[in-house]
Amino acid sequence: MADTAQYLTLGIDQELFGIDIRNVREILDMRPVSKLPHAPSFLLGMIDVRGTGYPIVDLRTKLGLPRMEPTDATRIIILDVPVKGRTLGVGFVADRVFEVTGLDDDHTEPAPDVGGHWQSNYIAGIGRKGEAFIVVFDLERLMESDDLPALAGLVTESAA
Repeated sequence: MADTAQYLTLGIDQELFGIDIRNVREILDMRPVSKLPHAPSFLLGMIDVRGTGYPIVDLRTKLGLPRMEPTDATRIIILDVPVKGRTLGVGFVADRVFEVTGLDDDHTEPAPDVGGHWQSNYIAGIGRKGEAFIVVFDLERLMESDDLPALAGLVTESAA
């Protein structure tokens, strides 16, 4: 029997997203973030997790949505993110975290071709869970940006 891909499902605004569970290190309650001067808009700052500093990325801002104040449901997801041949430890802030689950039929489809240009390269695929669509992130492409060198300079490589 083949292994079924598992995803951590999370909510940003009213939409559902998925992150391959193999990239997830841990999920934390929201906590104070130390701001960094002149950081890109999506980089909230740094937190300490058991003696290791992690840059914290606001997924709302990264996806072009307005920043919101954290709620009781806001979580920080600590991830191992592949970036240019190495793995970085990065925290993503999500409005909500739901569960670890497979997708219906263990299947994703590519982002739709709508005939025009839109930034969809961060989408590894779109799956379904019941009636809902789950947009699965391609973490490396999500992190690609002109601002990436500023982020990469803050973090040491994660232990493999």
